[in-house]
Amino acid sequence: MRIVFRADASLQMGTGHVMRCMTLAEALRDKGGEVSFITRAHSGNLIEFIKQKEFAVNSLPLLIGMEKQTETQPENPLAHADWLGASQQQDALQCLPLLQEIQPDWLVIDHYAIDCNWQSILKPYYKKLMVIDDLADRQHECDVLLDQNLSRKISDYRELVPANAKLLLGTDFALLRPEFTRWRDFSLKRRAKPVLKHLLITMGGIDPDNVTGRVLTVLKDCALPSDLKITVVMGGAAPWLEQVKQQAAQMPNATEIKVNVTNMAEIMANSDLAIGAAGSTSWERCCLGLPTLMVVLADNQQIIANALERTNAAYLIGDQAAIVNKLPLLMNQAMSSAQLAAMSHAASVIVDGAGVERVSAHLEIN
Repeated sequence: MRIVFRADASLQMGTGHVMRCMTLAEALRDKGGEVSFITRAHSGNLIEFIKQKEFAVNSLPLLIGMEKQTETQPENPLAHADWLGASQQQDALQCLPLLQEIQPDWLVIDHYAIDCNWQSILKPYYKKLMVIDDLADRQHECDVLLDQNLSRKISDYRELVPANAKLLLGTDFALLRPEFTRWRDFSLKRRAKPVLKHLLITMGGIDPDNVTGRVLTVLKDCALPSDLKITVVMGGAAPWLEQVKQQAAQMPNATEIKVNVTNMAEIMANSDLAIGAAGSTSWERCCLGLPTLMVVLADNQQIIANALERTNAAYLIGDQAAIVNKLPLLMNQAMSSAQLAAMSHAASVIVDGAGVERVSAHLEIN
């Protein structure tokens, strides 16, 4: 079984799309699949990371100095069209010879800038197509569609995919690495009587707007427990990394910066509270029952944030501008053991960590 993933990472879009594809790719490879990636060489790409995971990578060059061709539907451009670094037609034509050579049984797309126009061009060159999405804002010619968001309904996609397409919707299909399942029991047991002693801050691998720095600025003036330890996790390509390191050294609480970690589940399991982005890492925190104060860093994260707040699995700070006024109030509430316990329980029942097994089973890997 040959599987090809088409996903990108960049300073603009972050690393989440490639990272969740990597989780599924490793599961499929473990089941005997021949897996490869097609990704564009944006600034902030993860091409070397994918290679380090021993996957074949086909890199699409940046089209610097070349005008993008007109889209098939210029009067209705996709909201994230500029994330592709090319027109859909250009991208598809660059992928065509690669797919023609590989002849994949499954093509998996995780990209907000790709829809049925791209898919129809390449349809003769793959057997089946799976789309990973969060937005429900465009048409797809797919066999399977995965949206792991908590609040998704069949009606959100029924008019956007073929009638016979299989819809995998909700957190039962959250793509979490096996390490989160392994750490789940330990993490939940240590939260039986929670005390706030370890705070985790994680705003994604890139954090282009330095939200981490803004959070640290506010926390510096908060009345935090003197023995509270702060851990900040960032990616090596984060443009504000050095500034955040300098800021951490001036914090009144012991503050450690960890870069390009490979044990995120262990770090989360040993944390008592997280301040984090309301993206796909929300499902990792839920699996481990980690209470969270959420910051919305992109429009597509608002759906996740609202759903988690409704279930009391997390407190919603809001967007970046809300951090100054809202974070001190929510930190004060989160210092309560009762509040931490309630959030932890609500989060833990949302995600059980077995989503990647459920998804891979639908790709018919034997």
